[in-house]
Amino acid sequence: MKRLFIAAAILFAISAQARFIAEKDLFRFQWIADPQVSPDGSQVAFVRITVDEKKDTYNTAIWSVATAAGAQPRRITNGPLDSAPRWSTDGRTLAFLRAVEKDGKPQPAQIWLLPMNGSEPRALTTLSRAIDSIAWSPAGNTIAFTAATKPDDLKDEKKKDDEHESDVRVINQAVYRANGAGYRDPVRSTHLWVIEAADDAKPKQITSGDFSEEDVMWSPDGSRIYFTSTRVFESYYDRRANALYSIAPTGGEMAQIASYQGQIGPYAPSPDGKSIAFAGEANVPIHSYNQPDLFVVAGSGAQPRNLTMNYDYDVLSGAGGDQAPPRASRGPRPVWSADGKTIYMTAAEEGRVNLKRVDAATGAVKPWTSGNHVLMAFATGGGKTVAIVSTPTTIGDLFLVGDNGALTRLTNINDKLWSELTLTEPDEIWYTSFDGKKIEAWMQKPPDFDPSKKYPLILDIHGGPHAAYGYVFDHEFQWMAAKGYVVLYPNPRGSTSYGQEFGNVIQYRYPGDDYKDLMAGVDAVIARGFIDPAKLGVTGGSGGGLLTNWTITQTDRFAAAVSQRSIADWSDFWYTADFTLFQPTWFRKAPWEDPEDFRARSPITFIDRVKTPLMLIEGEADYRTPPMSGGEMMFRALKYRHVPTVMVRFPDESHELSRSGKPWHRVERLQHIVGWFDQWLMGKKNPVYERGLRTGG
Repeated sequence: MKRLFIAAAILFAISAQARFIAEKDLFRFQWIADPQVSPDGSQVAFVRITVDEKKDTYNTAIWSVATAAGAQPRRITNGPLDSAPRWSTDGRTLAFLRAVEKDGKPQPAQIWLLPMNGSEPRALTTLSRAIDSIAWSPAGNTIAFTAATKPDDLKDEKKKDDEHESDVRVINQAVYRANGAGYRDPVRSTHLWVIEAADDAKPKQITSGDFSEEDVMWSPDGSRIYFTSTRVFESYYDRRANALYSIAPTGGEMAQIASYQGQIGPYAPSPDGKSIAFAGEANVPIHSYNQPDLFVVAGSGAQPRNLTMNYDYDVLSGAGGDQAPPRASRGPRPVWSADGKTIYMTAAEEGRVNLKRVDAATGAVKPWTSGNHVLMAFATGGGKTVAIVSTPTTIGDLFLVGDNGALTRLTNINDKLWSELTLTEPDEIWYTSFDGKKIEAWMQKPPDFDPSKKYPLILDIHGGPHAAYGYVFDHEFQWMAAKGYVVLYPNPRGSTSYGQEFGNVIQYRYPGDDYKDLMAGVDAVIARGFIDPAKLGVTGGSGGGLLTNWTITQTDRFAAAVSQRSIADWSDFWYTADFTLFQPTWFRKAPWEDPEDFRARSPITFIDRVKTPLMLIEGEADYRTPPMSGGEMMFRALKYRHVPTVMVRFPDESHELSRSGKPWHRVERLQHIVGWFDQWLMGKKNPVYERGLRTGG
């Protein structure tokens, strides 16, 4: 009995030490990205991202860990801006990108070489422009890379003191700026370069012209360098389509390897060099959603063969959260087995992402890993496979993948923080929508949840619209649950990971039936008996912001709403957004050709119906959903109508605020979301918001 009492006391003491997650815990979060297995399979190099709270930025450094169980990770570069580790073929040297800071500002990233014998790294390139994609030749003596290039970048000319340098932009392309990248330079393209991995080596540019090249890989025999390129002057007029090309390392004529009516994504040559596997999304027929498939093309000019046409899930896709690694995130690419008979890939199925084995001859898809998690990236080398795995209670760690799919943990980067916190696993629920369609959703409950009590409910809507929630860590959900809310996050029709038909069903009717799916989910949760129906909140970003705006124009059931990076008027969005890819798939005609269709699906059309107090969150450098076509319109209209409304604007933030914005901005965003719901659902008045609610002089 005494032992039981002591054990109980210890357990109570441990539980008493744990606390609920807070918004400022983001400053202690760490992420892993871009794993690369050494050629002999003995170790993994990866990027480790941390937060510098004082400088309000992210630091990146290269780490490594042995693939043997029980090994401890070690830091192998000092950073603070190191990324993209790439092993030489003999494993003796690690190439990586480093952006050196000067006067407190990062300079363009350059290639550095780190000898694995313990010597200090050295810079290999000193170009005036940032380098991106890098790849070692099979011989291990040359590195191919891409860099933004102007015709005069290599000229050693200095501007005269009295020479005026104009900052005026002359724009002649419809798509002239890009979210997160800013204004495009019409005379600078990204080109392919090579450099020997030797002292005093000079880089050589081997492509030129008006078009850009990206995603560099070598052929297995080293005779060709592969890359993808979109070779049209104005992609605005057609749905974007690129092609796969190759060129000799010495330059010369490029050869087109593969093209089809669509977008070629991540690719990989087979071990014998005779075939190339790639992820592709078709553009024909025109669909709002084209599910990515795995293709194989055998030789230059051959017709790509769809291996996964009978596999109705998303190839090399993922599930969304707010914890994609900032700065160093690179998506997975297909990988061939050593004998060339199997292709490994990730696939998203109903909010889960796992590894699959695909028969390169028949296209048969077999599971490799399984479980309620999301594999964010994977890599192979020396007979070993590793993956970054995230769950609703872990941001992401490295795991060794066994032949039988078993996962062996290699890192525990956030365990110290997790040991201090009480996190909750979401409940997976399925419910029936208005027309009988089954909808998957998750419900995040407070850590101290008591089913006998009544809780406020927040409906959180994902963007895209072709994206998906799933079994991945999301700080926002954990934070809102910790503050006493039940959070419902569904995958309505239009979401990915449920097949082509489910994803494309919203074409030409967005928003529409997806809104009905969301409301059916709210009703299903209320029916469980622990939700106060008078305390409902709704929020979402991007497409979720659009649906938040739409929801409060269709019903007044919600006591508060937070619309983030949203759309209010489809016509204005059509004219101002950088995102032209989906314009012909969401609307059959241009705004002047069918204005009524745009009006009928624009929340601003029904602004006179809105009674719900609304907060609008905007990034001032958001070119994807520009504030003037979303939040600013809703704000001005609701202010005119005396509906309680505030707008929160984040300077210099793009559409990626919630995922990779400045750390303090991400924290303040969470504070404002919960602050607004606390005001209207919990009765906790905030003087900052109260000032904005005055309607008289």
